[in-house]
Amino acid sequence: MENEKLELTEEWDKVFPQDPDVEHRKVCFHNRYGVTLAADLYRPKGAEGPLPAVAVAGPFGAVKEQASGRYAQELARRGFLTVAFDPSFTGESGGEPRYVASPDINTEDFSAAVDYLETSDEVDGGRVGILGICGWGGMALSAAAADPRIKATVASTMYDMSRVTANGYFDAEESAEGRRAKRAAVAAQRTADYASGTYALAGGLPDERPEDAPAYVQQYWDFYKTPRGYHPRSLNSNGGWNVTSNYSFLNMPLLAYLGDIDRAVMVVHGEKAHSRYFGQEAFEALAEAKGPEGDNKVLEIVPSATHCDLYDQMDKIPFDHIEAFLREHL
Repeated sequence: MENEKLELTEEWDKVFPQDPDVEHRKVCFHNRYGVTLAADLYRPKGAEGPLPAVAVAGPFGAVKEQASGRYAQELARRGFLTVAFDPSFTGESGGEPRYVASPDINTEDFSAAVDYLETSDEVDGGRVGILGICGWGGMALSAAAADPRIKATVASTMYDMSRVTANGYFDAEESAEGRRAKRAAVAAQRTADYASGTYALAGGLPDERPEDAPAYVQQYWDFYKTPRGYHPRSLNSNGGWNVTSNYSFLNMPLLAYLGDIDRAVMVVHGEKAHSRYFGQEAFEALAEAKGPEGDNKVLEIVPSATHCDLYDQMDKIPFDHIEAFLREHL
């Protein structure tokens, strides 16, 4: 199958500076649904021979020019070949309609990246891992459960998107009645979208900082709506997902089979993150599954860090520990 022809920006348009010690180029690969994904490939300059590799994605609603690219470039500086990719229907990647998320297709996106890496002459086959940030931390765990080629997984500041969609934050909306109401609203929007021939967007963050909003919403604003993290292709920086993206997440629990993952997993979360409960509870389920070499699950709580601190604060993201974990298990 040939990749769809995508229009890719060749100029450096990331929200972080380019590292002179890391080579960079654009690549494409396709998933098994026929969607072509756009990615930035990072490789340490002067590296010889095939390298261990890591595919990186997230946060949920972000693009590869934001946090995932920052992680990928830093890991390449430390000796890995990495790809930071835009998930299906977003950023520079293909797929229609635009601005749709899917627990199935986005889990598949990680395995598509593994397809690309496992068949690359630049990669040491069998030494491939993945790293997911925020909502893609949950997708990464789903992919690790499904795909035994993934030898090591890192979930950083993770969300369980199916849980938060169905039950609300901190499970405050957990009820069959509440889920029925959400399904009814999405179903009505599907009818309206079909009738109009367009897909209504849910709306991103407001243009003005919402001082009366919860602290975590203000932290998102500080990243996505300021020069720190704003990008014109980012959903969260602009119009958001389409409204009906919630449809599948209401019915498909992403993390049902965490206990099946016998390979290595590292969960990283901030001590002060509103989302910390997702990571801690996922780790508890993961810890039930031992690998052939014994205990291979790691939980790291970063002191004083918030959810968004682990997007881009290089003094808080525990790259030394992430590197050591990947070197041990890839």
